Parts: sequence; C-alpha cells; structure tokens
Amino acid sequence: MSATAVHSLWTTAATAADPIGKIDAPKIEYGQLSPTLIVIGAAILGILIEAFVPRRSRYYVQMFLSVVALVAAFAAVVALAAGGYGTTKAGIAAMGAIAVDGPALFLQGTILLAALVGLFTFAERRLDPQAHGNRVDSFAAQAAAVPGSESEQKAVKAGFTTTEVFPLLLFAVAGMLIFPAANDLLTLFVALEVFSLPLYLLCALARRKRLMSQEAAVKYFLLGAFASAFTLFGIALLYGYAGSMSYGTIASVVDGTVQNVTPALADTMGNDALLLVGSALIVMGLLFKVGAVPFHMWTPDVYQGAPTPVTGFMAAATKVAAFGALLRILYVVLPGLRWDWRPVMWAVAIVTMLAGAIVAITQTDIKRLLAYSSIAHAGFILAGVIATTPEGISSVLFYLAAYSFVTIGAFAVVTLVRDAGGEATHLSKWAGLGRRSPLVAAVFAVFLLAFAGIPLTSGFSGKFAVFKAAAEGGAAPLVVIGVISSAIAAFFYIRVIVLMFFSEPRPEGPTVAVPSPLTMTAIGVGVAVTVVLGVAPQYFLDLAGQAGVFVR
Repeated sequence: MSATAVHSLWTTAATAADPIGKIDAPKIEYGQLSPTLIVIGAAILGILIEAFVPRRSRYYVQMFLSVVALVAAFAAVVALAAGGYGTTKAGIAAMGAIAVDGPALFLQGTILLAALVGLFTFAERRLDPQAHGNRVDSFAAQAAAVPGSESEQKAVKAGFTTTEVFPLLLFAVAGMLIFPAANDLLTLFVALEVFSLPLYLLCALARRKRLMSQEAAVKYFLLGAFASAFTLFGIALLYGYAGSMSYGTIASVVDGTVQNVTPALADTMGNDALLLVGSALIVMGLLFKVGAVPFHMWTPDVYQGAPTPVTGFMAAATKVAAFGALLRILYVVLPGLRWDWRPVMWAVAIVTMLAGAIVAITQTDIKRLLAYSSIAHAGFILAGVIATTPEGISSVLFYLAAYSFVTIGAFAVVTLVRDAGGEATHLSKWAGLGRRSPLVAAVFAVFLLAFAGIPLTSGFSGKFAVFKAAAEGGAAPLVVIGVISSAIAAFFYIRVIVLMFFSEPRPEGPTVAVPSPLTMTAIGVGVAVTVVLGVAPQYFLDLAGQAGVFVR
C-alpha cells in the first residue's frame, strides 16, 4: 500500500473518530494580564540587551528599561483598578488560570512599587570606592569567576559589572505578580518557580564576601527545592482528590456543592486523607516562602549572605506574593476546611511570633537581626490570616504594603554603613553612629520604631489592623500573645537605637558612605510611607478594605 493511501486512511479514521473537528484557540484577556505581560516582555528584552548592547552602555540601558517597565506595569494595575476590575468587574482571566480581583491588583501594585524602590538600591554605584577608575555596585564583577581567582581580578580591573541582575529582578517580579493571582494549582507552581529561580541566582552575586554569598544561595536553593517538591506533591494529591486543578472546582468538591459527580470522583471525594495531606503540603510550601516557623531555617543565613539590595527586595516582595497566595488558597480553595486548618495556623502563628522575637535578642549582626524580625512579622501577619473575615483580608493587605517599604528602607540604610571590608553589619560597629552621622541614625531609628509598632508609624497601624481583625474573628488569645511578642521585639529594636545614640563612637568605627540620589530616593520613599501610613492610614485602610474580596 502506498504512503498516500495510508495517509488518507489515517485522516479518514481521524475525522470519523473526532466529530469535533477543530481545536478551539484559547481566549486570553491581554488587557487584564497587561501588568505581568509588560514585566515579562521587558525581562526578555533585558536578556537581548545583554547579548547585543556594548558592555559600557548596558547598565544605563537596563536601568532605563527596568524603570520604564515597572512604572508602566504599575500604571496598568491602576488602570485596571480604576476600570472596576478590583470590584464590580472582578473575574477569572486566561481560561481560568488567573484571577483579576481586588486582592490580586492590590498585591500586584504593592509588589511593583516595592520592586521599583528595590531597583534603585540595585543600581547604586557610589558606595564602594572606585576600582581601577570604574564605579562599582553591590554585585560581583563576573558571576562565573571563582572568588579570589585571577579571572575575577581581571574582570574587576576591566571594570566589568553583572548587569544581568536587572532582567533577573524583572523575571522574579513577573513570577511574583502571577503568584497571588493564580487561580489554578499548576499556574501557582509555575509562578513559584519563575520567581524563586532568579532569587537563588541573585543571592549568589555579592561583590564582597562572595563565598558567604554563594553559601547563602546554595542553602536557599536546596531548601527551596525541598519546599517546591512538597508543594508539587500536595498539588498532585489535591488533583487526585478533586479531579481538577482549578481553585473554584476544588472548593466546590471540598464543601460538597459540586454538580455532576462521576463514579471516579465519588471514590476520591470520600478519601479525606488525600485532601488533608495535599492541603497541608501546599500550605507548608507557602509557609516556607513567608519564613514562618518551623520552615524559617533558611531566612537568617540567606538574609545575611545575599547582597543587601537583594535581601531588601526579597524580604519585602516575596512576603507580599507568598501571603497573597496563602490567603487565596485558604479563603478560596479551603474555606470548607476552616475547622481543620485554623488550629494548625494558630500554632504556627504563636510559635513564629515568639521564636522570631526571642531569638532576635541574641543576634549580633544587623542583617540577621532584621531576618528574625521578619520572621516575627510573618507571625503577626498570620494573625490577620486566621481571622477568616473580610477585615482579616484587608488588614493583611495593609500590613504587607506598610511592611514592604519599611523593610527596603531599612536594608538600604544598612548598605550605607561601611568599613574597609564593605558593609559593617556587626552591631558593635554601629555604636555611636548617631553622633557620627545623626541623619542616617535618625532615619534607621524611624524604621526600627515602625518595626516595633510604635504609634504614629506604619507598623503601629498595621499591627493594630491585624490584631483587631484577629480579635473580632475570635482569636483574642492570639492577640495577647502577639502583643507580648511585640513587647519582646520592641526591646531589641530600642536596644539598637540606644546603641546608636547613647554609646561612644569607636575611633576605628565605620564611615557612612554618601549615596547617589537612587538610594536616597529608596530611603526617602521608605520614610515617607512609614510616616504617612502611621499618621493618616485611613485612606489606605479603606483602599485595602475595598480590595479585600476574592473572586471565585
């Protein structure tokens, strides 16, 4: 039989077996996905710039492209919110993969602004002394060179810089934009990997203390891989339970409102082990990302070893994205399991608040201290998550917005205090800083007071909102423990302030570098947000309240 005859048999058979005929093209709402698409497009352009633009011009081109992309994406988020996509027109886009609703838009806006402020600290090139007549930034001259090797010294002498950090930042932001908006478990997992992988790389790129930086990246990568594996296994079990990846379908199977139950689905629906273990594994992966105890072990080492601009960006933006995804999983997919997950979350929140606050007291490195502080803050935010009320959602959104700018500002200040070996992060070096550089010490004190939750700072407004929501949601004992943890935490924040203003400066103490307008802008935005959200938080609380309804 000839080949054409065989081919005609195939096509005839296919036509007979397939009455549908053609595959429908997917319907994609490009306008509603525009914030993410802008950032991904700019990230891909950034890679092409690395390939085709001459080395001496790359820094400026990448910087310009990244700023334009983040501003344009934020403008797109604002346009969507103004067009009612956060409230009346909220819906599911991209064939059920992405939710465009109030919480998604609010969190995306927060991530984009935090990334923009973080980008300014990435681009800073005036803090280190010039090397061979070239300005240098916080990142390794050549990432592939072995630390201390001849090839690294040649790269420094030639004035090379790792401008790949800009597209890496944009890829991380793109993943973070999808993560809290994912409406489908597979989309959630893809977004998790898209934002995690660039962060693993960025953590390894410090110019000074390169071995410590690479160690931090390896720890983060290995533990992150375990967490991703747990998440993926949990997704497989939930799919086995509900026969679907879609949040809405899984939720209807969990609470028993599902229509047309097939015999296969009836079999798996009766198996609660699949549901409970699968949910636990997914939530575990998300708690790893927010740095909640007992999944927090990576946090202090990674925060200390990573380049400080990366630490600031990661501490702020990752928390926002991960808490957004956690809220959506608990409130949209598993509201029918509330009686099962609330007691577990109570335990996690209590241990996280207390462990973060108590262990922070023993720290002698400023970056490790801020890492344990961020663990304690994850516990405070979990108090709002546990409320299971609309006020709980809006209080978490407000807290995340307030916390992210304080964090980036605080880490930006850490980059300024330097000695011969680079950043002076040991606390003993900060003694008497208030006499040597009153303005820098005063700004850092403002951030520390905000972390401590002192009135008239954004930290107080945020803590008040989450604790009020938790108390109204029936978690009053949790609020008492939260207040005690805040008091313990206030001790070590105020201890640093006392060290800066009431200790004698050491003669061989560090100097405070004069930054370019980029870092000044990052710190200025941090202070402004801290003060405005502390003194007049009502408008932003209302905004978070309007944005606090998930679409299903």
